[in-house]
Amino acid sequence: MKRNRFHAFIAKASAIVDRGLAEHETLMLVGREARVLVQRDDWLPPCFTSCGSVASRPHLLYLDPMERFSVVSFTWAPGQQTPIHDHRTWAVIGMLRGAEIGDRFLYEAGALKRTSSATLRAGGIELVSPSVGDIHRVANASATRMSVSIHVYGGNIGKISRHVFEPRSGARMAFVSGYANADTLAFGYAPQLATAEARPEGRGRHVTRDTPPAWP
Repeated sequence: MKRNRFHAFIAKASAIVDRGLAEHETLMLVGREARVLVQRDDWLPPCFTSCGSVASRPHLLYLDPMERFSVVSFTWAPGQQTPIHDHRTWAVIGMLRGAEIGDRFLYEAGALKRTSSATLRAGGIELVSPSVGDIHRVANASATRMSVSIHVYGGNIGKISRHVFEPRSGARMAFVSGYANADTLAFGYAPQLATAEARPEGRGRHVTRDTPPAWP
């Protein structure tokens, strides 16, 4: 089945994380598998690609039972962009559909400096982390079509305290994104991506719920 592409990715990502490698090695290896995953846009259920007028919220696709990594999808409305924000953990961004423009920033002495800008197109990946650069702003590259990206984070990103930045003053504000479709104690696969063998048992479960927007 097509969703087996995602299951294969989770198995490989879990095996990589099991090895306890240095961050840069984990990033490169998970990035390689993420690139394979986003080559085919036929496995993500339509319920994860709905798009509204409000800022995109992360939809949890999978959370490792030990919270070592999580996988989410983002759907970007035409012309939509995020505030400048950080992640405070490693992350791999894979472009599944459309394209997005990523502006990277350096934060020093309470001020922001843009260091680069690049367009990520379908099938491509981007790596971010506190060691290689963790602060960016993302915008849908299209003014007429939605885009969809798949993000892999080194932790339970829905409950990690992070920051958004005011561009002019450099002021930081803390936020916790949560998930649009699950509570932060959920683990395993989202129901739409689970098989009978992969359904979570025990603590945590995926539940539909109203959460605040990801960006304050």
